[in-house]
Amino acid sequence: MKKSVEYFDNLLRILSDVSDKQMPAIDKCAEVFAKALKNDRTIFLFGTGHSHMLAEELFYRAGGLVKLQPVLETSLMLHESASKSTEIERLEGYAEILFNSYNMKKDDVIVIASNSGRNGIPVDMALLAKEKGLKVIALTSINHSKSGASRHKSGKRLFEIADIVLDNMGELGDASVDFPELGRKACPTSTSVGAAILHSVVAGTIEIMLRDGVIPEVFSSSNVDGGDAVNEAFIKKYKGNIKSL
Repeated sequence: MKKSVEYFDNLLRILSDVSDKQMPAIDKCAEVFAKALKNDRTIFLFGTGHSHMLAEELFYRAGGLVKLQPVLETSLMLHESASKSTEIERLEGYAEILFNSYNMKKDDVIVIASNSGRNGIPVDMALLAKEKGLKVIALTSINHSKSGASRHKSGKRLFEIADIVLDNMGELGDASVDFPELGRKACPTSTSVGAAILHSVVAGTIEIMLRDGVIPEVFSSSNVDGGDAVNEAFIKKYKGNIKSL
C-alpha cells in the first residue's frame, strides 16, 4: 500500500473510533457550550505549539460559533521560534499571566488542547481555571498522555484535571505512518482529528440551542453574497469583548 493512502486509512480508522467511542464526551461538551452561550458566558480556546491551531480553527470561522475567544500568545506559537515555544510551554507560572490578561471568569468554559497533556503551561492553565470556577475541557491523547509522567510539579496530566476529556485517540508520538528506514513514524493525526472533534461539538451545540428555542450566533463565510453583512453585525457587537476580533 502506498504510504499516502496508508495515512488516509489511519486517519479514517481513528475518526471511526472517535465516532464510536467519544460521542458521550462530545455530547457532554456540546451541552456545556450551549449552557455557557445561553447564559452569556465566554468559551475560551487554548493550546500551545501546534495545538494552538485548534484554538484558531474554531475562531472567526465560516459556519462557526461567534462567541469564542482564542487565547493566542506569540511566544507559545510557532511563527517566531518553534524551538523556543517548546521550551516556554514547559514553564510553570506563565499560564497565570495569560489567564488574567484574558479576564476569564467563573462559569466561563475553557478548552485546552494538548496532545501529550504533560507540559507546564497546559497543566497550569487547567489547574488555575478549575480553581477559578471555569469548566475545563481537555482535548488530548489519552494513549500518549498515559505513556509518560507529568512535567508539572503537581504530578498531574491534563486529562486528570479536566471536567470533560475529548480523546483524539491518536498513537503514541502522534505520527501514524511507519517508515522503518527512518526508525520512527511520520505524519501526525492530532490536528485533523482534533479539528473534527471540535466541529462536531459545535454542531451539537447548535442543535441543542435550537432545540431549546435559542438561535445561536454563527458566522457566515465572507466569500458568499451577504456574508460580510452577517459578520459585520457580529464584529460590531463583540469587537470590544473578544480580543482577537
